[in-house]
Amino acid sequence: MIKNPVQLRVEKLAPWQQYLFMVCLCERMYPNYVYYTKQQHNEDDAKSYKNILDLMWESLLVEKVKINFDLQLEKLEAIIPTVNEDSAYMIYPAIDACQALSELIHAHLTGDIAEHTAKVSSISATTVAEFEMTKLDTYLSKDEQLNLPGVVEEFDLQWEIFRLLREESHDKIDLIKGLKEDIRAAQISNIGVFLSN
Repeated sequence: MIKNPVQLRVEKLAPWQQYLFMVCLCERMYPNYVYYTKQQHNEDDAKSYKNILDLMWESLLVEKVKINFDLQLEKLEAIIPTVNEDSAYMIYPAIDACQALSELIHAHLTGDIAEHTAKVSSISATTVAEFEMTKLDTYLSKDEQLNLPGVVEEFDLQWEIFRLLREESHDKIDLIKGLKEDIRAAQISNIGVFLSN
């Protein structure tokens, strides 16, 4: 797993801020999953992923909302792609998107928020590193991966989200809605997959 000091900083934030950090990264990985399901002509799975993701946003926006996280985890596990010898490359970013969302749900279930937040951060960066290494047709060490342009950009964005979360002058609901709208409006994933309507 790729590590960055942002992970230690984020774990010092309030629980709701850590959940928000995770759901932002999951939202950015969502187009990768959509792209894969379109390749497989199985867009119902993308709708299922989106429904679960929407509930994670709702858990932040609606106080005392009742969500059965065990059920959401079951639904997610049912749509995780399985790799076989004929699998296209995009199955891996799609699996990563599921893994990140799974970490977010587990954070709700276990209460070990900091641990899962660090994992989501690493998963997103690792998706980028593996994508870039595939394009370059090479394997790099973890230290070398940290210098890949896409990984540098990914952690820059994670720092940007962290700084927004740390800025206490924001109204909580406005901040959550603003981040959700900005990421969805961009419609682009951590590896540059564009989510067309």
